[in-house]
Amino acid sequence: MIPLSVAELIHVVRGEPHDIPESPPLITGPAVIDSRLVEPGTLFAALPGERVDGHDFAAAASAAGAAVVLASRPVGVPAVVVDDVVAALSELARHTVRALDPTVVALTGSAGKTSTKDLVAQVLTRVGPTVFTPGSFNNEIGLPLTALRTEEATRYLVLEMGARGIGHIRHLTELTPPRVGLVLNVGTAHIGEFGGREAIAQAKGELVEALPPAAEGGVAILNADDPLVRAMAARTNARTVFFGESEEASIRAEHIRLTAQGRPSFRLTTPTGCADVTMRLYGEHHVSNALAAAAVAHEVGMSAEAIAETLAAADPLSKWRMEVTERADGVTIVNDAYNANPDSMRAALRALAAMGEAARAEGGRTWAVLGRMAELGDETFAEHDAVGRLAVRLNVNKLVSVGGQEAAWMDMGAKNEGSWGEESVHVSDARAAVELLRGELRPGDVVLVKASRSVGLEQVAARLLAGDADGEVAAR
Repeated sequence: MIPLSVAELIHVVRGEPHDIPESPPLITGPAVIDSRLVEPGTLFAALPGERVDGHDFAAAASAAGAAVVLASRPVGVPAVVVDDVVAALSELARHTVRALDPTVVALTGSAGKTSTKDLVAQVLTRVGPTVFTPGSFNNEIGLPLTALRTEEATRYLVLEMGARGIGHIRHLTELTPPRVGLVLNVGTAHIGEFGGREAIAQAKGELVEALPPAAEGGVAILNADDPLVRAMAARTNARTVFFGESEEASIRAEHIRLTAQGRPSFRLTTPTGCADVTMRLYGEHHVSNALAAAAVAHEVGMSAEAIAETLAAADPLSKWRMEVTERADGVTIVNDAYNANPDSMRAALRALAAMGEAARAEGGRTWAVLGRMAELGDETFAEHDAVGRLAVRLNVNKLVSVGGQEAAWMDMGAKNEGSWGEESVHVSDARAAVELLRGELRPGDVVLVKASRSVGLEQVAARLLAGDADGEVAAR
């Protein structure tokens, strides 16, 4: 964050000072909304929440060293009071990005945003100082907080942009105007809110509409393998770059395969050269994510060899996304429980099936511990039924559906596809799932845990790891 005086903050956010001392400290950042993250010089933004109100923690933030509190009412400690704290954070982010002028690389898509963002960040870090969205902080609160982490030395600002309706991405691009815009795919995530894939495409395409024209350096990076994304080329005046397996893609993957461990391997082809890549991540879906990151890297001048080397060394930076841990007793837990939609669920099941090839050779089995996928609207029954059926078609050994009606539909889909009771089981909650697994798992088994964030299935993975017989785990 660029250093700001309290007077400058007041001017930018059009706020009113309250309890400001004669010589207030300089605001040096970062901006935070959690009082536990406060450090000297911090700007603490007091946001009202569903369970707690940030204003109640203003005194604690000030005592911990916050330079000032951004609030919507006086809080008894140095504060700048505004009508809307989120809007004020947005204005401050807009001011910061305009002042520092980093190259903003923004990306969106129905699935794979966070994994791709992590890959883009890792390739750009090789070129220059890079700030990027932590986790999935991709909304009207998370994006300004990320932008406010930029400093004078920052060369690239990588921003993940999410949308729950038309106009959401347009708003985010107005705060942090992108020079490079990357659209991954148009799937079925949040289809219940949007009403259809065409509406999702309309919302995602707002990103490329916000790019500057080609003459001013604007670049739209689009997935050539997704027709709805490919069609977005007509919605921008930026230069268009395609990635994918399609012949019309300039950044392509050839000879794609999965290793025995389920890691993707392929030949990266760019306009300036080719190189082989074997990734440390799990699942074939990461090939498309890697190509998207490679397209960004190519645009900033990296060679095919340097891109391949970085992709091969890249790690997952965000938790609970195909997070693979092998217990000391030989059981492998795949924690992909951060979120789920039909596209990501299918990708995770295919990755599990690939990992299972090696497991079966050693007598192990594959387990899919799955919960509901939220916000699917009229597609809810069909998509959950399809997931259960896919688990059977991929020869997953055991399906454990966790939770209410949607989980029961998964179980029913599996049984209707040809499974029988011992292969597919429906349990009421995470505790029941853990009890079942603890009694059944054996060395060599691979367990995938995945559901929408609201289900909280990450606790299943955590308990299975905590319950390891030797109390030790080895991440890989």
